[in-house]
Amino acid sequence: MTPKAIVLLSGGLDSTTTLAIAKNAGYDLYTISFNYGQRHKVEIEKAKIIAEHLGVKEHRIVNMDLAQFGNSALTDSIDVPTHRNEEEMSSS
Repeated sequence: MTPKAIVLLSGGLDSTTTLAIAKNAGYDLYTISFNYGQRHKVEIEKAKIIAEHLGVKEHRIVNMDLAQFGNSALTDSIDVPTHRNEEEMSSS
């Protein structure tokens, strides 16, 4: 029986590389992506394309509402902070 690998696939370089390594090692591939309301929906679309290209047996997209945890520059229309000192960065 072929071993299985489950990879969290964001659509970015790190998770794609991890998926390719698992494929080269001979695993049956299964992937999960999280749609958390991120501004850049292209990540989910890229994950779909990558999963198909690498022959993933099943790719699931899990929808999550991160708004219940608070505001984030990843999910809200607030600006991404760019000018913060070291003390401010360590507290968030």
